[in-house]
Amino acid sequence: MAVVHRTRGVTAGAALALALTGVLAGCGGDGPADTARKAESAVGSIASQATEAVESAAAEAERRLGDIQGGVDAKGDVAAGRPVTGSDGRFRSEVTVRNTDDAARSFAVQVDFEDSGGRLVDTVIVTVGHVQAGQSATATARSTHDLSGDVRAEVARAVRY
Repeated sequence: MAVVHRTRGVTAGAALALALTGVLAGCGGDGPADTARKAESAVGSIASQATEAVESAAAEAERRLGDIQGGVDAKGDVAAGRPVTGSDGRFRSEVTVRNTDDAARSFAVQVDFEDSGGRLVDTVIVTVGHVQAGQSATATARSTHDLSGDVRAEVARAVRY
């Protein structure tokens, strides 16, 4: 039975990856900020469509963050706070970025929401623009659908550009 479930997940994942690729196909020639915004929008809308597709959305988000031209890994400079439930039933996590570069930079951050068992239940990308050199800034990662139970927010990937 587990094999059947995995096959369905792979099929849903393949469909999701194809859909996300179509949505973001125009990103290649855009600047890093446009690419990050398009990834943020696409991942948010697609991840909310089906639970089994969330892992595929996370993988595609990570791949798209890797496509940001001139981006460097900044995961060590980013932290996600403990998620709280907003009045709309969505979990929110405050994301703090620290710019250790010597010039103003922007960040694109993939935040994964996981249940108490460590299972991925949602993924989002947030962008934080124009953080001055040596400064920190915050943004809010908001789940794309209602989640329940004990939920953790983890920084899966962060890119400074």
